[in-house]
Amino acid sequence: MENGRPSVETRLILCDIDRTIVPWGASRVSERTHAAFLSAMRAGIACGPATGRGIDWVPPFFDGDERCCDTCVATNGNQVFLEGEQIREAEMCDLLAPAAEVVREVEGAGLIAFDGATPVLVEGTVEDLSACFLAYGRTCRHASDGSGVGLPGFHVSKASAFLSARRADGTLGPAAEGPTRELVGRLNECVSGLDFDYPQPGYSNVMPTGWSKASGIRALVEAMGITMEQVVVFGDAGNDIPMFEAVPNSVAVANATGEAAAAARWHIGACEDDAVAEAIERLAAGEWPFSE
Repeated sequence: MENGRPSVETRLILCDIDRTIVPWGASRVSERTHAAFLSAMRAGIACGPATGRGIDWVPPFFDGDERCCDTCVATNGNQVFLEGEQIREAEMCDLLAPAAEVVREVEGAGLIAFDGATPVLVEGTVEDLSACFLAYGRTCRHASDGSGVGLPGFHVSKASAFLSARRADGTLGPAAEGPTRELVGRLNECVSGLDFDYPQPGYSNVMPTGWSKASGIRALVEAMGITMEQVVVFGDAGNDIPMFEAVPNSVAVANATGEAAAAARWHIGACEDDAVAEAIERLAAGEWPFSE
């Protein structure tokens, strides 16, 4: 490696979505980012998301262009795709009962599982879910027949825990970092077979034990017959830290959390400034866009 540039060519680029290539409140990547993904592919570099979102949520970020997620690590590694073929998917339905029991004892907490792109309330209330993730609250259905909550009767590869809190003005919002981390710690201590992460206040992703974006990338790298040194990853938050620690060329955007920024090797501009798109453009052109 010379001046930080690897001695092997980049073969795979993976990007977190929310606040890495999609600014807060936006529903699509920029035209420049979309074009940058395609330019990387034309240069022979596989390029796609590494996201906590399920695969069914991803194509709309690219105006339905599925080429941009044919190679993808979705649901924090619970779903992995290579050139449109699924090479890994988790199944967590039978593991959710203990997690539901834990959140049932915590005021404002709940648990959802996803049936495709539809959130299904396993435990908790729609009011608390809406306070943490309004879009999920608007579209969720109950796991039971409507008389209450219960375990889902479908394949579950994506699930999330949530925690709301009452604000000073009496309205509900996501719980602060401290209480959320406390809930995550309690879930990790009490629930066997599942891992719970901390991506943001009021919210936690659920994965089978040992699964993460990092393990998903390892599965993808093995399937492609490449090395971790040939991968570049971009991210901004807590659920990106495992892949930052696993991939030598890890890149944090300027708006990353302090914890994520500290875990990344390289640092670039902000999501809002299309910093990732610029870096991908340069990688596609055979340039190395990062420096110490």
